[in-house]
Amino acid sequence: MKRNMVGWFEVPVTDMPRAVKFYNEVFQIEIAVHELGPLTMGWFPFTEDQNRPGAAGSLVLHRDSYKPSADHGVLIYFSSRTGDLEDELGRIEAAGGKILQPKTQISEDYGYMALFLDSEGNRVALHSNK
Repeated sequence: MKRNMVGWFEVPVTDMPRAVKFYNEVFQIEIAVHELGPLTMGWFPFTEDQNRPGAAGSLVLHRDSYKPSADHGVLIYFSSRTGDLEDELGRIEAAGGKILQPKTQISEDYGYMALFLDSEGNRVALHSNK
């Protein structure tokens, strides 16, 4: 069975309620928060339907092991839920983030991308085909 290379991702946060509010507002979703010993995790919605590609992931609060970063580490690309990343971009600043790079065409074949800082100071990307 073919699967995507990314199986799971974790986004470091320093303030879980603020981060949950930010991502819920930007993507119009409901993140489920779970206390797991020394970790607090905010799980992004996901499906186990193998016909729907993508990776599951979580916001993670752990003061000793996870630190948000604006310019180091892995860059996560979230897919636009509506198919046009302008929709999510339009909610980022009102939710407490900052747009770093506006909607930019990658190519006709690969669509568009944008970069933003989330409420925790992480550099994150968006992608859409239109």
